[in-house]
Amino acid sequence: MALTYDEVVAKYEPVLGLEVHVELNTESKMFCPCSTIFGAEPNTQTCPVCLALPGALPSVNEKAIESTIKIGLALNCSIAPFSRFARKNYFYPDMPKNFQISQYDEPICINGYVDVEIDTDEGPKVFRIEIERVHMEEDTGKSLHVGGATGRIHGAEYSLLDYNRAGIPLVEIVTKIVPGTGKYAPQVAKAYVGELRDILRSLDVSDVKMEQGSLRCDANVSLRLIGSQVLGTRSETKNVNSLRSVERAIRGEMIRHAELLNKGERVVQETRHFQEESGLTRSGRSKEAAEDYRYFPEPDLVPVAPDAAWIQTLRDGLPERASIHRKRLQEAWAVPDKEMAAMINADVLNLVEASVDLGADPTKARGWWLGEISRIANDKDLAISDLSITPSDVAQIVAFVNSGELTDKLARQVIEGVIAGEGTPAAVIAHRGIKVVNDDGALMAAIEKVCAEQPETAHKIRNGHLPAAGALIGAVMKETKGQADAARVRKLLLAHLGQAE
Repeated sequence: MALTYDEVVAKYEPVLGLEVHVELNTESKMFCPCSTIFGAEPNTQTCPVCLALPGALPSVNEKAIESTIKIGLALNCSIAPFSRFARKNYFYPDMPKNFQISQYDEPICINGYVDVEIDTDEGPKVFRIEIERVHMEEDTGKSLHVGGATGRIHGAEYSLLDYNRAGIPLVEIVTKIVPGTGKYAPQVAKAYVGELRDILRSLDVSDVKMEQGSLRCDANVSLRLIGSQVLGTRSETKNVNSLRSVERAIRGEMIRHAELLNKGERVVQETRHFQEESGLTRSGRSKEAAEDYRYFPEPDLVPVAPDAAWIQTLRDGLPERASIHRKRLQEAWAVPDKEMAAMINADVLNLVEASVDLGADPTKARGWWLGEISRIANDKDLAISDLSITPSDVAQIVAFVNSGELTDKLARQVIEGVIAGEGTPAAVIAHRGIKVVNDDGALMAAIEKVCAEQPETAHKIRNGHLPAAGALIGAVMKETKGQADAARVRKLLLAHLGQAE
């Protein structure tokens, strides 16, 4: 019988190690002038340098170095006065050079940390995640495996290669081992990747779109008996591309490891691939034997030695820390801790903030993003950011409600229309003929009609039984096709029947 998660953490302590890859948003690639725009036709953004044709020489992208230093500073790292690139030699079809230009023993940023706060059974608790290194490298190309059921190479009929991504500036953020998280390990990992994403977004060094692969996490997990100091064998789940999946992958791997250990079997050190549908991982390739990448200094690139004054200038220009920014917003909006956590967990905080910046009331903006829009995203099994509704749309909808041009019920129809691709809120209102009936004469005509149709209910209200008003108000709303203001209808109805609130 499968173990429960509680049974796992009662016996074993998880130890994490997280490697996050970040594609930088520079206009050109790491070592050549090719464009980095996402979604171009395959193999249209390549040149002799990123295809490693004979005689082509790389040159370093200065903006990429600047962005990497900013990341290191924001993660409390020390910036090395001297670092250099190396060749990491291995064969893979989407590596046109048959080696990757990376950093090995002399990375540009070392020894940092990130603090993350999560809710625990004892209340909010801060966990410190220590950063071992932040280094620069180039991304690989992309393989598309055609045929088969999984979209992976196993069972595919053939593979296609797109080298547009090959050479895009990539930063790898590697933690030291992370013990001491106990049963909260999946939540801590999710919070850490979320915090990194917020930091990177605030630095404006990446679009951090996990669904497009510009931010992806390799999650290393091992278990050891509680009280033991001996590390267990780790597995590495590769390229996890959503916060929810980071949490699910680590939880699933903890259970899988524990089931093996309880049966007296050993955990194989290997890479694994997360499967969104099942929440489980499947085996990739073994990593039990030490891989010899034959690192050696890249002969075609000079070392990186950033000027101390330049580093200080970049430090002075860092934006407000993400954690401080969140606390400031919470105080400014007077948001309870629980609702702030809900916005962070639903990944809508930046969307709410953008809506507020465009004039929306914080409470109403929060309500729409966490309410109706989240509901539609869940129904469609999509991330909220994948829906075709923007903070500008929400700010306009809030304004229409505030002016009385929309009721909350009608606003929900407008949101559905915007997400369905019918245009802006104003276009949806015009296209669907959505209009609030606020003419008292029209409302009174509808009220008199439903009172005549339901005389017994009207009689109850006249005799002081106000709860019966709900039925007549509903009938009026139906009569006006949901376009009346229910609060106004109630007021007019009660006055008509000789009652007051």
